[in-house]
Amino acid sequence: MSNFDFNFAPDVRPLAARMRPNVLAEYCGQQHLLAQDKPLYQAILSGHYHSMILWGPPGTGKTTLAQLIAHHATAQFIQLSAVTAGVKEIRESVQQAKNSLQHGQRTLLFVDEVHRFNKSQQDAFLPHIEDGTFLFVGATTENPSFALNNAILSRTRVYVLKSLTDDDLLQVINRALIQDPILSTLQISMDEKARGALCAAAQGDARKALNLLEQSVDLAQSIAGKKVIDSQVLEHVLPSHFAKYDKGGDEFYDLISAFHKSVRGSAPDAALYWYCRILAGGGDPLYVARRLLAIATEDIGNADPRAMQVALNAWDIFQRVGPSEGERAIAQATLYLASAPKSNAVYTAFNQAKHDAAHLPSYPVPEHLRNAPTQIMKELGFGAQYRYAHDEVGAFAAGENYFPEILKTKHYYQPTDRGLEKQIKDKLDYLASQNNQSENKRYDSN
Repeated sequence: MSNFDFNFAPDVRPLAARMRPNVLAEYCGQQHLLAQDKPLYQAILSGHYHSMILWGPPGTGKTTLAQLIAHHATAQFIQLSAVTAGVKEIRESVQQAKNSLQHGQRTLLFVDEVHRFNKSQQDAFLPHIEDGTFLFVGATTENPSFALNNAILSRTRVYVLKSLTDDDLLQVINRALIQDPILSTLQISMDEKARGALCAAAQGDARKALNLLEQSVDLAQSIAGKKVIDSQVLEHVLPSHFAKYDKGGDEFYDLISAFHKSVRGSAPDAALYWYCRILAGGGDPLYVARRLLAIATEDIGNADPRAMQVALNAWDIFQRVGPSEGERAIAQATLYLASAPKSNAVYTAFNQAKHDAAHLPSYPVPEHLRNAPTQIMKELGFGAQYRYAHDEVGAFAAGENYFPEILKTKHYYQPTDRGLEKQIKDKLDYLASQNNQSENKRYDSN
């Protein structure tokens, strides 16, 4: 007869499910909302709650946060997914909440992917939110301003959840290795570089980080009684993300340098190659997006002002739709900026003006440029003889000086003859000639 204990039920849930926090103290990330001095943190701990929308990328803890709110409020937790639920499931949930309320039990209704519900389905929740049948918590990866009805938004508060940082993910991984009832019984050896590689590959997603950790444990070889997770294991688990450089090390900065110099040098193919090398090495695409914004102002400037908007749009697309399409948007911005006309005139002018502002004396503002909101100031001559540009021919007060008198001949901005800056240069040259004519007329009249 078998000695197998049929009453023993091993926990077969994935690691990410086993490690879902049970109390707020175990929750990682979102410190902009859940630091101990934040109102939302205090409200959850005290059991006070309000209906809300949780907006953020996958794996940032939206479901977990809703469960923790229910836990601290001693409310039953009902979960719907807008992917699979319809009107029937909504009605059943409402009735369940009403029945519980009759027995003094509060309910938190959590709706995942709430943006997938159509207008009429979203409207079905409204009267029950208003009469307190349940606390409504919706989770979405889409911008609520566009994805949800105004009626829902007017009855809820929107909280933005951010992608987890590498430090957050490292905390998640370390906690799993120590506290998980299965992993904690194994002798797992995993060095700092391997943990960093997992964090980089997870791209701010805690669920992904734990799934990758679980796969790594499954593939790890036992050496001297220990499960060793090393580079060989990670190359199988992270074939397209394994970090081929130490994040923050020399090779990382070499790749970023090569990328920046390729964009600056108007070499779009090379820029795209280095960008893909960064991605293949587990680099953060948003680091590249930030670098593109720097390039837009440092190396392109007013030769093509659209470069700044293109870089911003790529960043925004990545945050709205996630890595798959977002990485492509950053690639598009890379190619645009690499192909754009180049000028460092803005960068140079700004640095020179900053230097003068910091090191020259604090010259007083000329009286004709000063603000004169009171009669006394007007009597002192503040604002007197100021020429309102819109009253002048061509909306330009030729010969007017806007500098302190001692600096009136300063010229910081020297536009190039490339791209839009050529037109700016022509315009400024024309205005300079108008100023010269005005000065000559004033000299002749004296």
